[in-house]
This record gives sequence, C-alpha cells and structure tokens, in this order.
Amino acid sequence: MTRSPGPHLITRDRFDAVLFDLDGVVTDTAQIHASSWKHMFDEYLQRRAQRAGETFHPFDIAIDYKLHVDGKPRYDGVRDFLRARGIDLPQGSAQDRPSAESVCGLGNRKNELVNAAISAGEVATFPGTVALVRKLRDEGFKCAVVTSSQNRAAVLDAAGIADLFDAAVDGNTIIELGLAGKPAPDAFLQAAQELGVAPARAVVVEDAISGVEAGANGKFGLVIGVARHGNAAELKRHGAHVVVADLAELVNGS
Repeated sequence: MTRSPGPHLITRDRFDAVLFDLDGVVTDTAQIHASSWKHMFDEYLQRRAQRAGETFHPFDIAIDYKLHVDGKPRYDGVRDFLRARGIDLPQGSAQDRPSAESVCGLGNRKNELVNAAISAGEVATFPGTVALVRKLRDEGFKCAVVTSSQNRAAVLDAAGIADLFDAAVDGNTIIELGLAGKPAPDAFLQAAQELGVAPARAVVVEDAISGVEAGANGKFGLVIGVARHGNAAELKRHGAHVVVADLAELVNGS
C-alpha cells in the first residue's frame, strides 16, 4: 500500500521541470502495448513451434511483458524477450516487412498492431495525470513526455493532449540521436537538456521498472513511481524515491 505524499511534493523552490513517461503514466495505453506484444509474439512462437514440432509456450503478459519489454525501445524488447527464450534472430532493418523473421520485422508487426488499436480509438488518458500536468503548468513548471514508443505523436493527438507538453523525446528521437534506451538515462537527460534544466532540478515520473531505473541512473532530483498494479515495493527497490497509486494524489493529496 502506498502512502500519499500530498500535493506539496513537487515545489518550485526545488524543481523546474517534470518529465513524464507516456504509456501507463499519461495515457492508458499500456494494455494496448501489452496485448500487441502478446499477439505478435504468440503468432511468431506458434509458427516456430509448428515448424520444429515443439510445444508452443505463449508470451505471458504478467511475467514476460514486465521483465523483458515494458518501457524499452521496441527492437530492444523483441531482442531481450527472444534471448530469454534462447532464440537468436538477425537484427534486420527498420524497413523490414512486418512478416519478416527478424528482430525488426517482429517489432514492425507489433507496431502495426498498436497503430490499428490507436486508429480504432482505444487511447484513453489517466485523469489524475492530466490534472497534475495542468496544475504544474499553472505553477510555472516545464513538462515533457519521455517514452520509448515511436507512436508518441499519434497517441497524444488521439488523446487530445499534445499541447500540454513543452518537449517530447520518443522512440524516433532515440533512433535519430543514437540514444541508449531505458534503463539508461539518455532519453530523460535529452529531455532535460531540451527544456534547459539540470537533472537535479527535474522530476521523473514512471510506472516501469526500466523507467525508474533510468531516473535513478540519471541522478534526477526526484523519481516518482506510479504503482497501478500493486508493485510499489518493486518500484522503490529499482530506484523510485516516492511511489503513488495514482498521480491524483499529487493534485489533491487524497
């Protein structure tokens, strides 16, 4: 159980900016990603098992998603999960067709499924997060989105909240600048640089293990974990200074 830190945790005397993860923090799209990962991996694993005459072992959202892909750049997630299953595929390229049997091909198939869900109107926001961002902006904080997703622009547009953020670092930025993905702090450090703030004067808000690790690795002034699945102790163990069940707690202290 998390203890509410109240609405005075993020103050202007200590901080200048707040950096939010997207999926699972700002938008309720983590389930879209999790189900898309499962759909894609199960398709591939079933085909592979049939070819080899082996037993099909499906992708487990409760275990595999959290351990191997959550919060990571797409191709890193593909490679890390396959490695955990003892499967070695060629990397391929970002131009690979979604049907290609390569790390990039599988990643592109997952992206195809995510885009279909976004187009179908399945994007929703967490009201507590949107309320917090509006409050922070009114108080003079700069706000940014930092995500490994390459769908960031489409997701924010679909949710109608693109105008709430002063900067964004996403999966496309990570590729363009050659940044290391979470748990490396590179993406958060890039966002802080774009906002013109020092890491010590910035807050990181994350729901993924790799994300809170990135905040801790970047020596940010405050790392807030969002435990939507009863995993407060785990987030604290991996680098969160404070954990809340919902960011509404930082708006009204409920």
